[in-house]
Amino acid sequence: MLALPLLPLLMLQGRRTRARTPRLPEAPGARHGVLVGAAPGAPLRVLGLGESPVAGVGVARQEQAITAQFARALARRTGRAVQWRACGRNGATVRDALAQLLPQVPPEPVDVLLVAFGVNDTVAFRPVGAWQRDVLALLEHLRARCQPRLVLLSGVPPMREFPALPRPLRWVLGLKAAALDRGLAALAREHAWLYHVPLVLDSRNDAALAAEDGYHPSAKGCEVWADLLAAAYMGVK
Repeated sequence: MLALPLLPLLMLQGRRTRARTPRLPEAPGARHGVLVGAAPGAPLRVLGLGESPVAGVGVARQEQAITAQFARALARRTGRAVQWRACGRNGATVRDALAQLLPQVPPEPVDVLLVAFGVNDTVAFRPVGAWQRDVLALLEHLRARCQPRLVLLSGVPPMREFPALPRPLRWVLGLKAAALDRGLAALAREHAWLYHVPLVLDSRNDAALAAEDGYHPSAKGCEVWADLLAAAYMGVK
């Protein structure tokens, strides 16, 4: 409701932002890999599912994208080998993932499932209740398909920090993203098998955290993000 008086300006800013923001591709390279570890035992099996950062938008190679960097951070912290796979698509909402990404998930068990969505649902102004239902529906399908031992729900990216967005568009999308993130955290409180990991990336004060488009995380941004996720894993495993 607060955004209604600003709607004409927001629509204009949205069109201008899309017109002048570089359209970055999904990074080339394999979306799976194995990292060796010194500790004995079977490798940790990691699956990342999500929108553009999981698909490698904003980085030069898939090994710099969030799933591979998360796997690297886990290997470093645990000493174990890590086998990882990324299933992502640029522009995907959670509802899109049910039809377009779920079929890409191999029907085999994983130890850690990373789920990273929110920007596209924010831009679509998906209602919080509908967003929660979408997320739960996706997670139930994933539970049946790959029996994850641990599910990490990455926090919705803080769009109020996106350098590419002008005010007041940044302010409005930031509020919406925060609302979806609170909805995600509420799901984790209600379901013991889910763990919400807040995403803190201050790309306005550290430009190196953002890609050249000012919208997606850079390789450094993904590294910081991956460390947050790995620290959360160590706290709940």
